[in-house]
Amino acid sequence: MTVGTVLLFVLGIVVFIVGLLISIGLHELGHLFFAKLFRVRVTQYSLGFGKALWSFERGGTEYGIRPILLGGYISMVGMVKPRPNGTTTVTNTGMYSAFVQDARDASAEQIADAGGDDSRAFYRLTPWKRIIVMVAGPAMNLVIGIVLFGVLLVGFGAPTTTIASTIGCVLPTSQSTSCAAGDAVSPAKIAGLRGGDVILAAGSVKKPSITQLTTVFERSANTPVTLQILRDGRHLTVQVTPALAVRDELTASGQIVKSADGTPKTHNVGVVGVSIGQSLVPQSPAAVLPAVWAQTEASAQLIVDLPQRLVAVWNAAFGTQARQANSPVSVVGVGRAIGTVTASSGIPVVDKLYTILGLLASLNIGLFVLNMVPILPLDGGHIAGAIWEAIKRRAFRLVGRPDPGPIDLAKTMPLTMVVVILLIGMSALLVYADIVRPVSIFG
Repeated sequence: MTVGTVLLFVLGIVVFIVGLLISIGLHELGHLFFAKLFRVRVTQYSLGFGKALWSFERGGTEYGIRPILLGGYISMVGMVKPRPNGTTTVTNTGMYSAFVQDARDASAEQIADAGGDDSRAFYRLTPWKRIIVMVAGPAMNLVIGIVLFGVLLVGFGAPTTTIASTIGCVLPTSQSTSCAAGDAVSPAKIAGLRGGDVILAAGSVKKPSITQLTTVFERSANTPVTLQILRDGRHLTVQVTPALAVRDELTASGQIVKSADGTPKTHNVGVVGVSIGQSLVPQSPAAVLPAVWAQTEASAQLIVDLPQRLVAVWNAAFGTQARQANSPVSVVGVGRAIGTVTASSGIPVVDKLYTILGLLASLNIGLFVLNMVPILPLDGGHIAGAIWEAIKRRAFRLVGRPDPGPIDLAKTMPLTMVVVILLIGMSALLVYADIVRPVSIFG
């Protein structure tokens, strides 16, 4: 690996880290803006964890950057309701009670440091204001994702199957490279296909991939296939009839299948006389939200399937099982993949930028979905708590009972600690696996 390649590899990782930090910073800024708007006392706004490398104070809030760049946070006074009597005396024994009391004590200490005035404590906000504060963070990731998908689809385009080139004849064998006298005219030439034609549909297959289009042609020997194509901004319908030809059998990786005697295996397939590729075709703004929704569904499905996928990651990291292509990865894995792409001399600059923006767009949608999961310490846990409080208060009001007051999230602290430990363990596993058994997310 040359010095230039190493520098490009590092540059790709740096660009990704900067993009990730901007995403995290804007996430926390969403929380901060509405917390300040609703007059919640915010003591810290931080990018990263650990001892501050650089910080300044403004408006009662310390803004800083810390060395462990694995996330960010804002510290709001009174996230958990302290004991009603204001004391910090433990009245029950047991680990559960200790966790609950520690959470209440920490909240009481924050309020005491603020002069004992809890009027600006987070738990004092009405449920709908707390929901807004907590939704604002993930919503920023969603907005970033929408903007980035807009740039990708409208500015660059969507990867679309195209006709890269055509040949004028049906080559007699897989080894043939040029037309000879007597070779049949290719179906592509008869149908009038041209290099650069964008394939919108092949028969009943809409927006076919390279593999899908190849399969349609191979299985349609002597059978007309209707193609919907885009050429120079015009939508055209073209009918092509693949010719029957003998071709080598190939494995999924493109290797020639050999017989027992070492000769290539062949089979009869339909051929058209084209080379199939991909190009970026600009989309209309109407394509952005469906793409965001599709990515949101994919992120949600990843979370649902996470336990079994983590088992596969464990088996790959500590056993002989291969790492799956759709395996979840850590920021280390994504950074490594981006570094590899930026260092590759065979990938155009536009494609490198497209890859980085695409990963950042997907990452932000993933952060949005993850943070909306209704468990603490994720934002969705606080949102669920506020919704439950609103329902409880409404129910009490309907039956004429006194207002029960703010919900006591301190009681969820033992479960929260379990979730935190699981998240740390998952992150450690993925980082380790990405170091010892990395996965190529580009195939």
